[in-house]
Amino acid sequence: MNWIKVLIEGYAKKVEDGWLASSTAVLVKSSGKNIVVDPGCNREKLITSLEKENLTVSDIDYVILTHNHTDHTLLAGIFENAKVLNSSEIYDNDKQTAHNNVIPETDLELLQTPGHVSDHCSVVVPASEGTYVIAGDVFWWMDNEEQIVDVDKKDPVHVSSMEKLVESRRKILDIADYVIPGHGKMFKVEK
Repeated sequence: MNWIKVLIEGYAKKVEDGWLASSTAVLVKSSGKNIVVDPGCNREKLITSLEKENLTVSDIDYVILTHNHTDHTLLAGIFENAKVLNSSEIYDNDKQTAHNNVIPETDLELLQTPGHVSDHCSVVVPASEGTYVIAGDVFWWMDNEEQIVDVDKKDPVHVSSMEKLVESRRKILDIADYVIPGHGKMFKVEK
């Protein structure tokens, strides 16, 4: 069965001259593979969190990027042995292939969830306690913002299509027991 752990809870805070932000970084163990979803941009926190799990960057088999914003992707290159997946492709060094929403050698799936950006995806992780969806920025909150799940909530920073974002939120809430947002605390879906 799959095992999942939030390595770093994502944060996003407006500061005088920009943002202080890094995405939620998640470790998934599936079929003997170590997978990091959205490694973020805080190298020290990420490496320390991996060490607590008795892992190094060389132990990671796959890195999955929910979308191409730097606060989610900056550290993808530190995993020298990992294949990197985005919403449509797998990169193994310079070799690029399609993945058809399947993470090789696992029972994990990618779910296309456009709206925040057009090529956004989420990761579906079946586990013994229920289905987790690592949702990237389909759901996210700024620091100190009340974390209310509202499918119609406007994205205060970036949205390519509000209509598609609402559809993606509904799709996730329909299949998930737990949602891990790009920034904020994991939450249980009330059915």
